[in-house]
Amino acid sequence: MEKWRSGIDQRAIELSPVNLPGAFARIDESDDRVFSARDRFVDHLDTTALDTVKRLIADLVVEDQPAVLDLMAGWDSHLPAAMRPSLMVGLGLNENELAQNNALTEYLLHDLNADPNLPFPDSTFDVVLNTVSVDYMVHPVAVFAEAGRVLKPGGLFLVIFSNRMFPEKAVRVWRDSSEDERVLLVEEFFARSACFDRVGTFTSMGRPRPEDDRYAGTGLPGDPVYAVYAERSGGPARATRPEPRFFCGEGPDRQRVEERKGRVRETLACPHCGEKLKKWAVPDNPFVQTWDNEYMYICFNDTCPYYVRGWDFMSRKGNRGISYRLMYNPEKDRCMPIPVPTHRALRDGIIEE
Repeated sequence: MEKWRSGIDQRAIELSPVNLPGAFARIDESDDRVFSARDRFVDHLDTTALDTVKRLIADLVVEDQPAVLDLMAGWDSHLPAAMRPSLMVGLGLNENELAQNNALTEYLLHDLNADPNLPFPDSTFDVVLNTVSVDYMVHPVAVFAEAGRVLKPGGLFLVIFSNRMFPEKAVRVWRDSSEDERVLLVEEFFARSACFDRVGTFTSMGRPRPEDDRYAGTGLPGDPVYAVYAERSGGPARATRPEPRFFCGEGPDRQRVEERKGRVRETLACPHCGEKLKKWAVPDNPFVQTWDNEYMYICFNDTCPYYVRGWDFMSRKGNRGISYRLMYNPEKDRCMPIPVPTHRALRDGIIEE
């Protein structure tokens, strides 16, 4: 798998919805400083998603005691506990929230939508973070270019977002795009800024909601986490910035998985998570007949590492919005993936025994 990908195709930029009139218009065009004056000491993502954000930052920020800029910051910068920045600057609009952000060594009040220029010298920071706020940028390309300017060559710009927003303040092109298309939008902002290379993406979605979440038990999946990240052009060749890992708890190694696959006929258990496979009726479709079997066995565990990792693996292959579950064919004694677009897909075919 390629670890880093280059910018998007120029033809895609020419045809982009970013070029349409009113692409960055908002439902509420009032002063952002007035909207942000209200204190919002709340988490904007569920706890599983927030943990993913912290682990993502921990994986990608490899600099020792980095100088960090948190763009459009609030009361929490979601830094991992082990991270020790030499400088941590928050730039935002709500002074009460910024003052309560214990990760910050200093903060500045600055409205990027009124003035996208960053009040810092060139090559000041090792890392620039932007968490769940890129959807509110009226001048994203200018902001991305400024992020590139204030980063040291080879420094990291990490943009993290989800599917939650204040719709009245989100720009039109973001509201009108699907979640998959938003990843492409952020990739485009990087490409248009002409400051970055070695662009990468990360996707975590389809996971169950935390047990203490207000929507737990409703069948709704947890908050997704998407990230697009890149290094400032001009830095040294780097082999130490790793791909983000997946956080599925402890699971068996590859050798153990292969051993378990060899015994699925006896155990009818998923080799990746150990959960019992569910008997699933093969759909009767004479026009698209894929299997001769009457039934298969499928792992429907939403915390199975095979399923959880599938969202990002498929996204990196260009099939965003799709994962896969493990399926066992009893006729051929063989395990294989079966694609799923949501956590509910295929469940209506489960045979109760």
